[in-house]
Amino acid sequence: MDDRLVELEYTDKKEARLDHFLVEELPEFTRTRLQGLIAKEMVTVNGKIAKKNGLKLSQGTLITLRIPVTQKTELVPENIPLDILFENDDVLVINKAADMVVHPSAGHLTGTLVHAALAHAPEMEGIGGEIRPGVVHRLDKDTSGIIIMAKNDAAMQWLQEQFVARSVKKSYFALVDGVPPTPTGRVEAPIGRDPAHRKKMAVLSPGKGREAISEYKTLETFPEHTFLEVSILTGRTHQIRLHCAFVGAPVVGDTLYGRRRQKVKVPRQFLHAARLTIMLPNESEPRTFEAPLPKELEDILTELR
Repeated sequence: MDDRLVELEYTDKKEARLDHFLVEELPEFTRTRLQGLIAKEMVTVNGKIAKKNGLKLSQGTLITLRIPVTQKTELVPENIPLDILFENDDVLVINKAADMVVHPSAGHLTGTLVHAALAHAPEMEGIGGEIRPGVVHRLDKDTSGIIIMAKNDAAMQWLQEQFVARSVKKSYFALVDGVPPTPTGRVEAPIGRDPAHRKKMAVLSPGKGREAISEYKTLETFPEHTFLEVSILTGRTHQIRLHCAFVGAPVVGDTLYGRRRQKVKVPRQFLHAARLTIMLPNESEPRTFEAPLPKELEDILTELR
């Protein structure tokens, strides 16, 4: 099937960036996808291939986009039960179970959250990418809790921009070994790939890695453990697990960054995405979604008490 051609004319007297103009004129596409078309030389300005997202447009400029027809994904929807906390035409808010991978990857080609979501909402196919349709953010395989997915391109852009702007509030429950340095605290420690172990992440020295900020407060103390609520201001891979280990209180059950010998039996790492506050498309006030602590983790707290 031939690509779809879209022809536009810039009519404003003031100059504007190419990518900004395209986002306004084509709200059904995300900014990321439109910038991707520019990078792939599928956008021309006055007959010449556009090389930059920030190319200035003047009155009377003609823009042509060649948009590839969406190919059917090879992902096969799977009828896997989901704990749906909220759903409308734009988003799907799910309480993800532990042991479920968010999207397909090496070693996890079936049984993912994406496979289950596609079976529940087939219209998500191709939204944001064929391999990760609807995925706005992720949780580790062994981390349970709230995850929000986009059901259309406009919602994808709306949600992505909030994550980029750090206006989304995310809070987790974590049981850690030992006691943090203070009952409440803020950890600012950059995170990047571990230079000695490429499959791991690590807290790096200042000036290296990507900025990572976490805040925690103590909810309950036990003789050898502490129950924390951790809020993250950035969303780096393994951020909470690394920051807890960095302050000397690793997450219980964390086999990668935690203690080898656990003093309490746990079925997996004790980390749960408990609360998410975000503005939904076409709404004027943010919403807060909450997911209760899973029974297998609540039972551990009961045992410690």
